[in-house]
Amino acid sequence: MLKHVLWKFGIPLLLALGGVTYFAIPFAERLLTEWFQADIDMRAQLVFNSIEEGLEPLLASHSEPQIRRYLARITSDRRLVAAFVCAGNGKALYRSDGAVEEVGCPAAAPQSATFDLVQGAQSLLHVARFPMAKFAAQNYSVTLVHDLGFIDRRQSRARDYLVGFLALSGAVVLLLCMLVAWVVLRGWVVALVRDIRGLGLLGAEATHPAQGVLSQVRQVLREIEDTHRLEADFRENWTPEALQQVVRVHLENAQLIVVSNREPYVHKRIGDEVQVQYPASGMVTALEPVVRACAGVWIAHGSGDADRDVVDLHDRVRVPPQDPRYSLRRVWMSETEEQGYYYGFSNEGLWPLCHLAYVRPTFRSADWHHYRTVSERFADAVRKEARSDRPLVLVQDYHFSLLPGLIRARLPEATIALFWHIPWPNPETFGICPWRSEILQSMLQADILGFHTRYHCQNFLSAVDRYIESHIDREHSTVTTGEHVCSVTAYPISIEWPPQWLAGQPPVADCRSLILKRFGLRPDVKLGIGVERWDYTKGIIDRMLALERLLEAEPQWRGKLVFIQVAAPSRSKLPVYQDLQRSTAEAIERVNRRFGTADYQPILLAGEHWNPDRVYTLYRACDFCVVNSLHDGMNLVAKEFVAARDDDDGVLVLSTFAGASRELVEALIINPFDVDGTAQAISHALVMSRDERRERMRLMRQTVRYNNVFRWAGRMLLDAARIRQSQKLARLSVQQLPLRSSGGR
Repeated sequence: MLKHVLWKFGIPLLLALGGVTYFAIPFAERLLTEWFQADIDMRAQLVFNSIEEGLEPLLASHSEPQIRRYLARITSDRRLVAAFVCAGNGKALYRSDGAVEEVGCPAAAPQSATFDLVQGAQSLLHVARFPMAKFAAQNYSVTLVHDLGFIDRRQSRARDYLVGFLALSGAVVLLLCMLVAWVVLRGWVVALVRDIRGLGLLGAEATHPAQGVLSQVRQVLREIEDTHRLEADFRENWTPEALQQVVRVHLENAQLIVVSNREPYVHKRIGDEVQVQYPASGMVTALEPVVRACAGVWIAHGSGDADRDVVDLHDRVRVPPQDPRYSLRRVWMSETEEQGYYYGFSNEGLWPLCHLAYVRPTFRSADWHHYRTVSERFADAVRKEARSDRPLVLVQDYHFSLLPGLIRARLPEATIALFWHIPWPNPETFGICPWRSEILQSMLQADILGFHTRYHCQNFLSAVDRYIESHIDREHSTVTTGEHVCSVTAYPISIEWPPQWLAGQPPVADCRSLILKRFGLRPDVKLGIGVERWDYTKGIIDRMLALERLLEAEPQWRGKLVFIQVAAPSRSKLPVYQDLQRSTAEAIERVNRRFGTADYQPILLAGEHWNPDRVYTLYRACDFCVVNSLHDGMNLVAKEFVAARDDDDGVLVLSTFAGASRELVEALIINPFDVDGTAQAISHALVMSRDERRERMRLMRQTVRYNNVFRWAGRMLLDAARIRQSQKLARLSVQQLPLRSSGGR
């Protein structure tokens, strides 16, 4: 503390005093010189007035010995060094013994008294000349020369006194500043640290001396937060370079660690070869470009059957395979652990709990045990991968609700953000979970909790309010538990712009030809697509029912409409997903049997994994895309479809229960539970004019381009940077001061 006061106040004060001294000394010397010169002028006049009457009779008598003795008596004063009588022609008639060579008689007698300064051999000389009125006819004058060396001596002493006085004054003021800082600022800093930690003022009295300062500090922190948000909201073009700038400048090159269950690249053995697959996942679609841009570390479950074959001794592999940018750290688990953690608690418990798809969640104690065990294993991996005590850890999704608390126990100074990719239910629904309190308490150990929409944030705060003892600030959307503050914020997720998979795509017309050829379709058919994981929340069966209703109500589309459904198998070990796949196949078979022919099938099912480049080709080939999720966090398929259409064509049919509907308002918004309404929206998409399609798509593309994934990540990282700055301030204050409350005296 004292060192900071010395550097912040003492050094500037000493520099200021030095500057004052530097400019004050010449001014003081000039002022003293003027004062002393005025005194010598007066003294010379007095000397002349006193000797004039005595000198006149001597000059009249022309008695040179008497005149010399008289002048010698006059110059007996050590300051008056010379006196002489001058004639009008510049000749000295009489001189004292101490006459100096630098001063002579004037060429003409002065008409009045004159005073000049002449530099002598040893010091400055004062020369005063006076006309003698009685001898005006002879032009006689008297010259008196004073030695001004005493002025330099007095100025030197005055300069020494001034420097000493200012130095002493500076030392006294500096000591007073340090004393004030120690006595007054110490209590304020303690209160400030407590306020930053969310504990409020000491005793919470409004009359605390630091109240005004802390109010201003809180206001400044809010302004910084608003500035960060404005920087994120109004930056024209969020790019990987802009994201790198945020990490470098705002986060001071902090290490970025992403944790997710699903890995961005899966190595699978196909025959004798190991191939790399890019999984069908909105989370991977959003996060992979961010980690690639920031050169971070991605920790995920190694689920591929060839994943162990490609990692090093530390279970790491560099990815992407074609252009390695970051490290993928794989965590292993047994089949039993995967069954309990992933299939059990995560997807039979939390997944249906958070989605209003009317599938009853199942909770088992054994699954909860495996969920905790696997979470601790991931927390250990984060600790091992961290290069410092303060990494920035981005935890992804419902698979790791316990991870923030486990990481906090291992890395207390880490900055932790948990982004929840699925909806958050209302408090009554969440209350079904037997371990609701443990989950909420662990989640609140994150510094940032992110959801797709403000509605999901409000649901979470309501759940915390009902089940956890905490302080909730709804105005600023924060939750304080103990000494920890967690910010709960909406971050609508998005995709990379431009998508990397769009590079190298053929023109739209060629994409259409490729798809028509692949599926053996006629050139005049209208193409529709649906792309998602095979999940009951996606409304796949409802989509089939809507297509069936359309073909019933508008028979003119029979033979002219083909819908391609890409459904990547997911969680096939679970009975509910097996039933879904079976029901979907039955619905498609029924529709094709009713309206198909020997060479025409209205619905084509591609029940396999498609790599993103092939999916983008399909996006570009179709006339419309249907996203009718029954309940969804964001749904990035909708944004991918929009991003793929650089021809400004195509129609998006979008569920109102997908978060993307809040942004892509130009889509045809539907209620997926309304089969007739969905069928009518598809019909509208089929007959929509080219101009309307282009205008809708152009506006949606502007939205996706502006709100891309780098903006999503940038907003979150800027908020994390603000939190890290506050934590750094609190930590520095703790190091400088013993945190002892004045109220405890």
